[in-house]
Amino acid sequence: QVQLVESGGGLVQAGGSLRLSCAASGIIFSNNAMGWYRQAPGKQRELVARITSGGSTSYADSVKGRFTISRDNAKNTVYLQMNSLKPEGTAVYYCSASSGGDDYWGQGTQVTVSS
Repeated sequence: QVQLVESGGGLVQAGGSLRLSCAASGIIFSNNAMGWYRQAPGKQRELVARITSGGSTSYADSVKGRFTISRDNAKNTVYLQMNSLKPEGTAVYYCSASSGGDDYWGQGTQVTVSS
């Protein structure tokens, strides 16, 4: 059974930082590309950052230079370091894993950025 469990969300003031974690089980973690998505109220889910199995990273333009995605294959965990947070970053953040056409999702963690 595949499980992706996000943690680290919360309430933070604009300009602050949060670090999200996503612990994976039931998959061969090192074979999976991992991603962080977010969905704000009334909006579609959007890709925030992605890291391939080989460690290559990509980011949404809105978070470039402020967010960093990383992975620890020994811990089956992917991270999202979020700095200089803005109120428009308020959303539920979801972790995803993908490999060979299979996609898996976590339950999400709420991030609220107050102005």
